Amino acid sequence: MSMEMEFIRVLPSPQSLMEDYPIKKKYKEIKVERDETIKNIFSGEDHRLALIIGPCSSDNEDAVVDYVSRLAKLQEKIKDKIFIVPRLYTNKPRTIGVGYKGMLHQPSPEGEEDMLEGIIAIRKLNVRVIEETGLTGAEEILYPEVFRYLSDLLCYAAVGARSSEDQLHRMIASGVGIPVGLKNPTSGDLSVMLNSVAAAQHSQEFLFRGWEVRTKGNTFAHSILRGYVDAAGNSLPKLPLRNPDQGHKDV
Repeated sequence: MSMEMEFIRVLPSPQSLMEDYPIKKKYKEIKVERDETIKNIFSGEDHRLALIIGPCSSDNEDAVVDYVSRLAKLQEKIKDKIFIVPRLYTNKPRTIGVGYKGMLHQPSPEGEEDMLEGIIAIRKLNVRVIEETGLTGAEEILYPEVFRYLSDLLCYAAVGARSSEDQLHRMIASGVGIPVGLKNPTSGDLSVMLNSVAAAQHSQEFLFRGWEVRTKGNTFAHSILRGYVDAAGNSLPKLPLRNPDQGHKDV
C-alpha cells in the first residue's frame, strides 16, 4: 500500500545535531547536577519545591533567554526553598491540527514551515539558555522522536493532555531518564492519567528510531492535573468571574 505523503528530505540524526551544536563540559556538569537535584526533590530526599514555570510557547529566542535570565536571578534568592525549571515549550499541540505549531515547525512565526531549521532552532535555544543562565529547562514531548535532539539539555519533560493516552508517548516517558509529568486528557478522565503514569513507571520494549529498545521504567513519572471539558461542553473547573470594579476589596 502506497503512503499518501511526500518525503521532503532526510533530517540530521540527534547525535549529528548534538555534535554540530554542542555544550561545553562545564554546562554538561550543570545538567547532571540539576538532573540529580530534581530527582531528589521528586523522591523526597530534597524537601524543596520544584517549580516548572513559563509560557506555553517559546517562539522568540531573545525574549525567552531574557525571561529565563530573570528566573535565574530569582532562583538565587529562593534557592533554599524552590528549584526553578523554566518551560521551554517549542511544540504546540493543536486541537484540530491547524495554526501555529511552535518553533519546531516555524522558527519564525511569520515564516514558512521548515522542520530542518526548526530542530536547529530549538537546540540552539536550549543551548543558549543553559550557557547564559545556568538553568536547564522543561519541554513537552509532543513528538517522541524529537525529544532526542534535546535530551542532553533538559531536566524535566511533560506529556500533554492530547498525548497521554498514546502508547508510544507512555513508552518514551518510561525511558527518558528525567522526571516526566503526564496530564489527564481533555475529557478530564483521571483513570487515563493514572494508567499513563503506571505505564511510564514500568519497563517497556518497543520500536524507536529504527531500533528495538527496552527502557528501565521511569520511577519519577507523575501526574499533572489540568482542567477539562465535560459532556455538555463546559470548561471545568469553572472559576467565578470577578467584577473588576471590586478588585480593590479583595484581601
